[in-house]
Amino acid sequence: MDKVIEIQNIVKNYQVGTQIVRALRSVSIDINRNEYVAIMGPSGSGKSTLMNLLGCLDTPTSGAYILNGTDVSKMEDDFLAEIRNKEIGFVFQTFNLLPRYSALENVTLPLIYAGIQKIDREKMAVETLDQVGLADRMEHKPNELSGGQRQRVAIARALVNKPSIILADEPTGNLDSKTSLDIMGLLDEIHNKGNTVIVVTHEEDIARHAARIIRLFDGEVAADIPNEKYRPFVHSN
Repeated sequence: MDKVIEIQNIVKNYQVGTQIVRALRSVSIDINRNEYVAIMGPSGSGKSTLMNLLGCLDTPTSGAYILNGTDVSKMEDDFLAEIRNKEIGFVFQTFNLLPRYSALENVTLPLIYAGIQKIDREKMAVETLDQVGLADRMEHKPNELSGGQRQRVAIARALVNKPSIILADEPTGNLDSKTSLDIMGLLDEIHNKGNTVIVVTHEEDIARHAARIIRLFDGEVAADIPNEKYRPFVHSN
């Protein structure tokens, strides 16, 4: 198997006042290219800390994180930012769109950081917005879009750089149940086209979209098993 992520004995401690909080305790996980994985756990289980480490938003206290063959666990912030922009597409619960920018402008942002020329940026952003079903909403600003449409813009922004991994943090947390199904269907489709998808969630019905479910408890992996109810996504015309 082609491993895209290797987490080896990761420990993450935080100093809070005089206390040391042990957020992750010797966690080891491998994720293969084009896997669809859900990370679950109650509040305080360490899932947000693990997501931040997977997304190169933080570094571990000890242990190794190998991302696409590169050990990123001891990289400086500038190098981490570069890896993050190239390798990881983020989808957040709160969308994190710039309110004064159109959908198209929001999607081009990662390409600006990547140093891609304007004419190419716009072409890539248009193609990606079309891929998520928003070809007719490109000039709309976030406040002119529904919650589901805003999340589609956020997914397009995550996809536009063609990253190795889509990392979705509670991607349906601010959406109603019907819109949630639409967004998860879109993530299923993205996975079906070859992306590695990692969803961090506390909702069982969202985790059921993944082929594998990793459960954290008290900073440790409590379970890491295939989802027996998983069915590969089939596009219906």
